[in-house]
Parts: sequence; C-alpha cells; structure tokens
Amino acid sequence: MKESKKLKKFGSLLVASSLLAGVLAGCGNGDDSSSGGGSSSGGGSSDGDTIKIGANLELSGNVASYGSSIGLGAELAVKEINDAGGIDGKKIELIKVDNKSENSEATAAAIKLATQDKVVAMLAPATSGNTVATVQIANQNKIPIVTGSGTAPNITVNEDGSVNEYAFRTCFIDPFQGIVAANFASGELSAKNVAIFADNASDYAKGLAKSFKETITKSGGKVVKEEAYVAKDTDFRTQLTNIKAANPDFIFIPGYYEEVGLIVKQAREMGIDVPLMGADGWDSPTLVDLAGKDALNNTYITNHYSAEDPDQKIQDFVKAFKAANGDKAPDAFNALGYDSIYYIADAIKRAGSTDGEAIKNELAATKDLSLVTGTFSVDENHNPIKTATVLEFKDGKQVFNSKVNP
Repeated sequence: MKESKKLKKFGSLLVASSLLAGVLAGCGNGDDSSSGGGSSSGGGSSDGDTIKIGANLELSGNVASYGSSIGLGAELAVKEINDAGGIDGKKIELIKVDNKSENSEATAAAIKLATQDKVVAMLAPATSGNTVATVQIANQNKIPIVTGSGTAPNITVNEDGSVNEYAFRTCFIDPFQGIVAANFASGELSAKNVAIFADNASDYAKGLAKSFKETITKSGGKVVKEEAYVAKDTDFRTQLTNIKAANPDFIFIPGYYEEVGLIVKQAREMGIDVPLMGADGWDSPTLVDLAGKDALNNTYITNHYSAEDPDQKIQDFVKAFKAANGDKAPDAFNALGYDSIYYIADAIKRAGSTDGEAIKNELAATKDLSLVTGTFSVDENHNPIKTATVLEFKDGKQVFNSKVNP
C-alpha cells in the first residue's frame, strides 16, 4: 500500500507447517562451503551458517502500525524456517532497521543494510513512498528487495516502462484494488451515484481513486462528487457537507487509517449512512479506536487476506501466529510479512546461492507459489498475480466477505 506521508527529499543518506514442505523441501545439510556463500555479481553473502536478510520497516513514526505488523509476521516465518533446518542448513538472521516512517530514513536504512550488514535480500518498507526511496539502492548494490504492502506501480515499473530489476512485492498493486472496489460497489451494493474522497497528498490514494473512477464509470456508474483532503487534516466536515449535498449512494475513501478513522466518525455524526469503502490503508486496529465500532458498520475494504478465511493454510498460519503473539489474530500486514520471507527463502533455495543476481532471477521466475495471502505467480513487471479479499466491518471487527480473482 502505500507511501510515507512525509514526502521529503532524500537526505541523511549516511545516517547510518504446510508451507515448509512446499517452500523449503530438501533443507538441511550444514556444509559451510555450499553455494549459499559468496557473491560475485552483487548483494551480500552468507556468514558461516547464517543468511542475512534485512528488514527496512516503519517501527516508529506515522505508520508504525504497518511496519511493526510486517515485522512480526516476518519473525514468525524466520523462526519456522530455522526450526525446520534453515535453507540448505543455514539459518536466517533477520536484521531489522527502523526507518521512522520517513523517505530519507528508509534510504539510509537501505544503505546500512546493504553496505554494513551485508544482507543478501531485504524486506522493503511497508509504504510505497518509503519503498521507492530504496529502489535505487537495491539496483546499485544488486540486492533484491521485496515489499509486503507497497502497492504503488512505480515501485517495480518506471514511467518509461522499464522494470526495476531488483524490486518485487507480495501484494497486489493499487489499480487492482480500485478495480475490485468499483466492481464490488456496482455489483454487490448496486451503487449508481458515487462520491470519491481521497488524500490529495498521497500517490497511493490518488492511484486508487483513478482506477476506481475509471472502472465505476465504465460499469455505468456516475461520480457525483469528488473531494480531497491532505494528510494530517483532522476536520473534514466541509468536504463531507459537499459530498452529502450531492446525495451519493456510496463513498470511496482511499487513504490511511489516521485520517480515515476521523472521516468515518465525522461522516456518521453528520448523518451520512451510505456504504463507505477503502483499501488496505484502512487496515489497522487504530482505525476502530478513531472511528468507533458503530460508525464502521456498513463499511468495506479490499485487502490481501482474512484471518476468518476457512482455507486450511490460512487457519494453520492463524494458529501459529496466535501461539507466538499472545492469542492476537494476525492482520493482513502480519500475513504479508510472513509471506515475504517465505517468498525470499524459496528464491534463495531455488537459486542455490546467496548471490544477489541469482536470487533476483528466481524471485522473477516464481510460479504457483502457495502462500497465506494466496497462490501467486510473478508477472513481467515483478507483480504477483493473486486474489484479493473484500472485508466488511461489523461491530468493529473485520468479517470475511468474499474473494476476487484477478
């Protein structure tokens, strides 16, 4: 999903289970001289019996909820892989660095992980803006990065159509979420006259709004009002008054939980009772605290997975995560962090090497990899082809609604 809400220029660069059988089959010979060591064409290297993977995450700052959740999922995956014997006998060492939810800090963290810690691959930041800030570092150092929730298309593909060779993701991209939301609004909710209320400072929100508008219009719907806000705004009543006057039967609100929680609360206080919908940027426990559980009734989001999905692989993951985290049910960011580690580990295993180029090639060649957030193959733009999930809020809880195929 997403992007850092502090769009600063780069600076401070020198600051400083069932899955196991399929993904890591054949692990376990503890030979230090295996092809997992050394790197001739880029990236870090394994250190003795250790393979270092970096985690450049928002552990503090505006969107710490996202990065912290990804980190917890990643830690569980690392533990499972290591407990099963590691990758060809080598244990994964996860090196976490806090990027403080800022672009410049994300760049600095990527430089540290690449040049000081000598990681062989990285979990990229949770937000799109912070991930974009690390792509050049990945390409220059030939170290693959995988973002679990950076959904902006320009992470993997540049404006000229060229693909960023070392950038990958385990989430679907923004346009897909906008399309899913529009189809759900028109198909399942019979929405005809819709409004869009988007964060005008966010590429994430603007991308979602664009694809939603294009899709809903093609399906015969009409956008009766468009309003905008900016990150850190707290009073949305003026824009909501304008939206209410247009009498929409559905409102699409792409944005982040910090503002969305207040928007939902104020909308309901003003008597706006139509369905509201957003995307994975809503996915934080803090949303319920800000909006109130009653205000969130009749709201929906597109997301990457649901803990209530009856799929056995998902339920096995939920059980393991709860056991490791005080019975807390895993959210989508936990699942995406978990899947990102398995995606990287699978590529390293198939590459038979910790060479950055070899890992990158296997990440790109991934096909039919079965993970918690879906079975996916990687397309020519380094994006996974996978399903999306629609969730509904009921009394403050996310309830599984449906799955949508690409």
